[in-house]
Amino acid sequence: MTTRLSTLSPSGTPLYQQVKRALLSALAAGEWKQGEAIPPEKPLAERFGVSIGTLRKAIDDLTAENILVRHQGRGTFVAIHDHNQHFFRFFKVVRHDGEKSYPTTELLKFRHINASEEAQEKLMLDPGTRVFEIVNRLSLHGVPVSIDTLTLPETLFPGLTEKMVAERPSTLYRFYQDSFGINVIGTEEHVRAALASPQHAEMLDIPPGSAVLELRRVAYSFNQQPVEWRLSRVNTAHYEYVGQEHNRT
Repeated sequence: MTTRLSTLSPSGTPLYQQVKRALLSALAAGEWKQGEAIPPEKPLAERFGVSIGTLRKAIDDLTAENILVRHQGRGTFVAIHDHNQHFFRFFKVVRHDGEKSYPTTELLKFRHINASEEAQEKLMLDPGTRVFEIVNRLSLHGVPVSIDTLTLPETLFPGLTEKMVAERPSTLYRFYQDSFGINVIGTEEHVRAALASPQHAEMLDIPPGSAVLELRRVAYSFNQQPVEWRLSRVNTAHYEYVGQEHNRT
């Protein structure tokens, strides 16, 4: 379904930001897929009733955020993210010496349940909404490092099964994209110090009460739509969380 912008809001929000939101709404509705070109600037400006300059400023913002990418002489496309870059943008646990590596993932639990109050709040769901709960154990260099508990809204992931999750050929976020058209483009994370519960200590093969890092993450798709609530407990005996890396030039 085509998302149109019939009337721009007369509020104090800059016009280009309103156009940016409209473009994000179109992306969220699946109007343009990853790797596809968006329409040329002139018809888009006419569609939204704005000048080329205003439209271009909105596209500049989306390009700076790596949501769109310009190809000289070919047009503007929905970005396809490099696998390594995209993965390590969201997986921030590295060994103390700074070495990055891909974790091996073991599915420990898969349930179809009513959303908890916390999940309702994080994912903006109504009471009684059905969700999928997934518990994964992530290991690095053969050592269990993180227990991830994920909550996914059933409405966004219809027909999801334990078999699909266990046998997916790629990362979870790539799986969301390929199987359900859900593109994770950003996250909001909070970090806390915590103690390992007996259950999580057993999963991580550490003594109960050991210090762990608790990562609380909401993953967002286009237009700030929450698509995943994740609670991770990380054993930091030999690994650490890198929040933001400095680009060295």
